[in-house]
Amino acid sequence: MIIKLVDELPDTRAGRTIGNQIIRSGTSVGANYRAACRARSQRDFISKITIVEEECDETLFWLELIEESNMLKKEKIKDLLKEADELTAIFTASGKTARQNNG
Repeated sequence: MIIKLVDELPDTRAGRTIGNQIIRSGTSVGANYRAACRARSQRDFISKITIVEEECDETLFWLELIEESNMLKKEKIKDLLKEADELTAIFTASGKTARQNNG
């Protein structure tokens, strides 16, 4: 969905800049989550899931910026905003649980 969203951003300096940022952070979430699932230890998992959380939160930031700057209509990004918010909460809780269990 992020890739399709980037293709809908305006072909302006701001649109291209934000598009480049959100495609990096948005695709990084999946790649880093995959790496976290293959972690070799609890410490490795915690390190990697923290990166996933940060990338997801960054993606949420860019989505909010797109919304606030009216680059796209809210209807176009509302589902992505909701999903990014939910995933950030899930990854935050997962990291917190892993840290508590590692403790």
